[in-house]
Amino acid sequence: MIEVDAVIIGGGIVGASAALFLSQAGRRVALLERDFCGSHSSGVNYGGVRRQGRPLSQLPLSQRAHEIWHQLPQLIGIDGEYRRSGHLKLARSAGDLQALHDYAVASQGFGLDLQLLDRTALRARFPWVGAVAVGASLCPDDGHANPRLVSPAFAQAARRQGAQVHEQCTVSTAMHDGQRFVVHTATGLTFHAPWLLNCAGAWASQFAAQFGEAVPMHAGHPAMLVTEPLPLVMDASTGVEGGGIYARQVSRGNCVLGGGQGFALDAARARPGQNAVLAILRQAVELYPFLEGAQAIRTWSGTEGYLPDRQPVIGHSSTQPGLLHAFGFAGAGFQIGPAVGQALTEIICSGASTTPLDAFSITRFHSISVA
Repeated sequence: MIEVDAVIIGGGIVGASAALFLSQAGRRVALLERDFCGSHSSGVNYGGVRRQGRPLSQLPLSQRAHEIWHQLPQLIGIDGEYRRSGHLKLARSAGDLQALHDYAVASQGFGLDLQLLDRTALRARFPWVGAVAVGASLCPDDGHANPRLVSPAFAQAARRQGAQVHEQCTVSTAMHDGQRFVVHTATGLTFHAPWLLNCAGAWASQFAAQFGEAVPMHAGHPAMLVTEPLPLVMDASTGVEGGGIYARQVSRGNCVLGGGQGFALDAARARPGQNAVLAILRQAVELYPFLEGAQAIRTWSGTEGYLPDRQPVIGHSSTQPGLLHAFGFAGAGFQIGPAVGQALTEIICSGASTTPLDAFSITRFHSISVA
């Protein structure tokens, strides 16, 4: 039996950052990951580090995360290829452009410094954007990073701070004996702790249900691809109002693109699917003409958790004291993840998060029947 102050289930960027911040605060932490830290949605996502386009309720956390990302080398020892390239959200119709305008008005006061560009201004500043775009919204300090580097690095930094990090360590049972949590793993380890953090990503609903808090979460499998190295052209990370496609170019010249959904092979693996890849390529040539003829050298997918309102669950369990949830980020947890880990740390160390979390309470699903 291993006595710790907190057991964290899930070694993605949320769980790993919580492990890091708790360890820095002097708490004894066990981080349990059934595969390898950062190997699921935290490591296979697009790599967007954006605030623009998030629901207003997420912007305080997102702004908090924005400051953490700026300190990445000091925090985890690498820059993770993090670049504040700007995030350009493209509009393909007058209605889309109006939606971008409305969001810019609604999000004033959150520090995004959004700049609305009409067709002429867009062409002058970003001549590589296709004629199908009629305008855009630019968030100049948003950017992108390499999730395959950043997410595992949070776990490695937590280990350096003294956290116990157990990979390939599936949790078999998690319960509360009336005094503390008892967590058994398939590797034969048993942990006791007053705090349990459910950061298990697309599989977190299973643990929530064990404590009487079932939620209607379903799995999604974003389709992703990367091209061969190309001349450096795209100097901002991009998305599209209304969805459909997103793209960025890394310093080596490769363009990373995503959009649509793939399919699951089994509980742990997914593929993008031919139709999703073809849809990405078709839209890419319209929005980014310089990509015409470029070769896609790799495709991939992962598994993410989606809740009906596309908002995460963050904060206290309402059925079990000491249980904290942080899951359901719907493919948008990479940027906000470190701030969530910091907020969970505040709850444990100080009793409450300094950033409001009420909008993310799991109680919003208590009246919903889960099949």
